[in-house]
Amino acid sequence: MDAPSIGDMQYIQRSVKGCSLEVHPTENAIVVEYEVDASILAESGGDILGDHMEGQKILCVPNLSPSTDVGALAQKVVKGCELISQSYLPQVEQLLYYLQNRKSSSVTGKVEKKVGRSVKPRELSFFEGIELNEEASITKLDEYVDLLYEDIQKKIRGSALILQLARKPENLPELLHNEAALGALARVLGEDWKQSVELATIIIYIFFCFSSFSHFHEVVRDNGIGALCMSVVEHELKRHDMWWKELHQENKACESEPENGSLRRDKGKALRKYQEFRAKQEQLLKVSLYLLFNLAEDTSTELKMRKNGIVGLLVKVLDRDDQEMLVLVVSFLKKLSIFLENNNDMAKVDIVERLDRLVPCDHEDLLHLTLHLLLNLCCDSVLRAKMVQVRLLPKLIGLLGDEKNRQILMLILCHISMDDCFKGSFVDAGCTPQLLQMLFECDEEKVEPDLISICINLAVNERNAQLMCEGDRLKMLMKRALKTKDCQLMKMIRNISKHDGPTKPLFIDYVGDLAAQIHADEEEEWVCDCLGTLSNLTLPDLDWELMLKEYNLLPYLQDRLQPGSAQDDFVLDVVIMIGTVSMNDACAAMLVKSGVIPALIELLNVKQEDNKFVFHIVNIFCQMVFHQDTRDVIIKDTHVPAYLIDMMLDKNIEIGTLCENTLNVIADYDVEWRRKFLSEKFCFQNTQWLEMF
Repeated sequence: MDAPSIGDMQYIQRSVKGCSLEVHPTENAIVVEYEVDASILAESGGDILGDHMEGQKILCVPNLSPSTDVGALAQKVVKGCELISQSYLPQVEQLLYYLQNRKSSSVTGKVEKKVGRSVKPRELSFFEGIELNEEASITKLDEYVDLLYEDIQKKIRGSALILQLARKPENLPELLHNEAALGALARVLGEDWKQSVELATIIIYIFFCFSSFSHFHEVVRDNGIGALCMSVVEHELKRHDMWWKELHQENKACESEPENGSLRRDKGKALRKYQEFRAKQEQLLKVSLYLLFNLAEDTSTELKMRKNGIVGLLVKVLDRDDQEMLVLVVSFLKKLSIFLENNNDMAKVDIVERLDRLVPCDHEDLLHLTLHLLLNLCCDSVLRAKMVQVRLLPKLIGLLGDEKNRQILMLILCHISMDDCFKGSFVDAGCTPQLLQMLFECDEEKVEPDLISICINLAVNERNAQLMCEGDRLKMLMKRALKTKDCQLMKMIRNISKHDGPTKPLFIDYVGDLAAQIHADEEEEWVCDCLGTLSNLTLPDLDWELMLKEYNLLPYLQDRLQPGSAQDDFVLDVVIMIGTVSMNDACAAMLVKSGVIPALIELLNVKQEDNKFVFHIVNIFCQMVFHQDTRDVIIKDTHVPAYLIDMMLDKNIEIGTLCENTLNVIADYDVEWRRKFLSEKFCFQNTQWLEMF
């Protein structure tokens, strides 16, 4: 069949069908998806040639605000877009209403979760020196592509005109289908990016426009733009180092001969040249990194970037002063920091030292992003150590008055306070008094969970505990805890009570208050911490016998020794409490008479695999054999010595040593048990000796 002649062609018929509307995921815009059937008709009316294609148009509504008349705006949108018929008016109105609410909730809402607050780099502005007086037209795209085959200046002009088109989202689908244009741009970038910073910046900006939409990422990757951008960034950073070195040499030469006018002129010329170079380079770095940031949305692409050293490049850019670029770089690093491998890479290039200068800073978004990045990094113990080493703690504490970042700061401090080796650093940084003041200023009914968690962690350290007891602080803590029955506050007090020295005697005034809390009507968690605090008070002047009788604690303690009567942690605290009061001979006698020893042996049989229970039960027996009345009962009326001989060979060294020490005391008072103990000990040592040969 012959091809149709020009004379046979009458006109082109174009019909649009299958129109669908949806909101843009990130912008204030409506996305119109449509299908186009185009046919070339002959004079007779028959089809000569037909084609079918799918298209997309993005209708931006940048001025949409809470006060906008949605109905009137919907009419304007329908009237202004030939793709949308009048029948779609209700749907357009509904989508605009959705966008209006989405915007108002994210912009006008004053109360938000601070840690969940998302800060992203700002949209790139049109770079200085790129904009042309000429206005680009999509119908002249082929002419602009032809310019890409000319000299550098014409390539810059052609690419700048294409960039004008690419900056309008509605032009992107048509540019996407022009493979010649994209191929030419990718080719020119690959060949000429080292020759012209302006040309490289413009072409990467064009592909950046595509990278702003996830469904265009494939075309950016297929043209190898991501790999090219990595090469561009690496090369430009090396070039900057070279220029900086040359400038430093000029300065050094000028300082050595301050009266040499020629050297001063050379220095001024080199400085101006460097500043001009740096300004252009930062535009190129910014658009290249932003494009890579968008592509890193795909984790497999991000992994390729990591293998090619993206972390080292980003950390190197942290030395720059351009705040917009720093926002971009820190955002990128924050995204990467959720993976352990990336954190390890960041540790190798001293990221914490680089971030230190950004805390604090005047740029609100940059500060928020930097703190968020530090929060991710402080999950690593090595990086936490670096934060303490560079003295970030005082800076972080100084920012606690910033309500927008307070929760992130609290979480960072909480992570650092978990390490025993860093708890003392809070004292050196002067943080502990400020944290306590914040605690006292909190509403009694609602203490910040992160704040009290930090205080609980710090109270494990003796120096912090002493500061927490200075003046009336312990009195205020006890008063508040007893009034509110705050379990977290009592955990903090319990940790303070663990330390020997000047802090422990201060608790004598509160023994009665704590003992009064130990009864069945109180919550188990609250009683557990009160009991634990009392157990820590190993003070010789404390009359435990009087306390047991006055508050009738013995029946309560004995009931809780029964297996299954309470949670294991609670039962263990009861055992520790009995061990503490057993140091008093009168209390030890009371415990033996009440039948505690059989209950302890039964509990020992049940919990024989739990080293904590075994150790503390054996400790009770050890305390009791030092008192004559209870020692005789244990030796003659119980099977405790036999249990101790069996456990003397326990794999746990602490338990074995405690059993042996207890048996040594028993052996001094009972000949028969001494013989059994020495015999068993000899057999064990003999077996060990034989195993050596």
